[in-house]
Amino acid sequence: MSKTRIERDSLGELEVPADALWGAQTQRAVENFPISDRRMPRLMIRSLGLIKSAAARANRALDLMHGSIAASIITAAEQVADGEYDAEFPVDIFQTGSGTSSNMNANEVIAALAKQAGADVHPNDHVNMSQSSNDVIPTAIHVACALGIAESLVPNVKHLIDVLEARADELDGVAKTGRTHLMDAMPITFGQELRAWSSQLDAGLNRFTDVRKRLYALPQGGTAVGSGINAHQNFGSVFAGELSDLTGLPFSQALDHFAAQASLDTLLEVSSHLRSLAVTYTKIANDLRWMNSGPLAGLGEIELPTLQPGSSIMPGKVNPVIPEAVAMVAVQVIGNDAAVAAAAQSGNFQLNVMLPVVASNLVESIELLASSARVLADKAIQGFTVNHDNVDAALARNPILVTALNREIGYDLGSKIAKEAYKTGRPVLDVAMEHTDLGEERLKALLDPMALTRGGLPGEQ
Repeated sequence: MSKTRIERDSLGELEVPADALWGAQTQRAVENFPISDRRMPRLMIRSLGLIKSAAARANRALDLMHGSIAASIITAAEQVADGEYDAEFPVDIFQTGSGTSSNMNANEVIAALAKQAGADVHPNDHVNMSQSSNDVIPTAIHVACALGIAESLVPNVKHLIDVLEARADELDGVAKTGRTHLMDAMPITFGQELRAWSSQLDAGLNRFTDVRKRLYALPQGGTAVGSGINAHQNFGSVFAGELSDLTGLPFSQALDHFAAQASLDTLLEVSSHLRSLAVTYTKIANDLRWMNSGPLAGLGEIELPTLQPGSSIMPGKVNPVIPEAVAMVAVQVIGNDAAVAAAAQSGNFQLNVMLPVVASNLVESIELLASSARVLADKAIQGFTVNHDNVDAALARNPILVTALNREIGYDLGSKIAKEAYKTGRPVLDVAMEHTDLGEERLKALLDPMALTRGGLPGEQ
């Protein structure tokens, strides 16, 4: 049997693994919640460490904590933030809804580390000074989301945008058949198609820019119910300043602590923006799959990079594995958003009691969208090639080009020409020459696919 030691809390004694840094309250949570084997994500542990460091700094600045005790907490907390003790955070995500178990897990580990360094530090009286789980955990979710968005999501999506813009510049001169309702439509260029994706992604990032001012406003300082009991009246603002110094992000104190602790409206807004970004990923992934389809019986407009065999039974088959993976990421993020929305409804009176599951889902969504953006850019967008023969052949046979003749010959005659071109499989130019007196040169000018991608009046671009 593994060795244990006896720890005590307000409920009595219990055994804790001898070499564990955590104490009685963490151990009770380990025993009470053997549910999923899912732990708090790294970003949340990092955020808890940063919060405990900032709180100790604020308590010291407000003359509430002796300098040596504060220093020992700061050192230990920042070691936790840096990931040196992730194994000491064993509590399941599905725990008490306030996240008290995870807050106490951080308090106990940090106190133990401080004691190892020679300081007499108590997990509640010192590490948790001026705090409550009810403001620490929602603050940690805000911080984790803010860090994940700033450090990972935004840079990786910007990388995807940059790759799309570079490929768009490269393919501006290549016209292709446009499609609406999955049916042939007027021509566009590959550059226009890729820039549409880029614009969607840019709009997605702008949504995060707008929500940041609310995400940076922290619940910390409200303590138990939002009134700030047992915290200095300036603790919230001083804490926000200290955390800003630690992270480089402009955190502030929430204007209304009661609202900040009782509701998750801002985090739900963040989740909705993650969902919107996931929907954009789905659009891009599915367009790539369609364009790559075939290579003989599909559209065959592009060829994605060959990354792995596509079948265990069909030799030579290659599948669009990156777009498929990205589409699955999007499905997961959309599901996570549904979970966050349901959890956000569980704010009763002064507290929401589904904080840990909100933390888990939001952090997972941010990390999935960040990593898949780079994979999509580097393993699909960057390396696909255009099958010019297929693209040009389809474009030449596209009867919808007759739309360009509407002002010259009218809709009815144009419809007749298009139907005959469809039926016979002949180029619309040849059929139009038989049914109009516009002449070959004029028709070629009117039906020039590249000119038509520029819009305006046909023949006058």
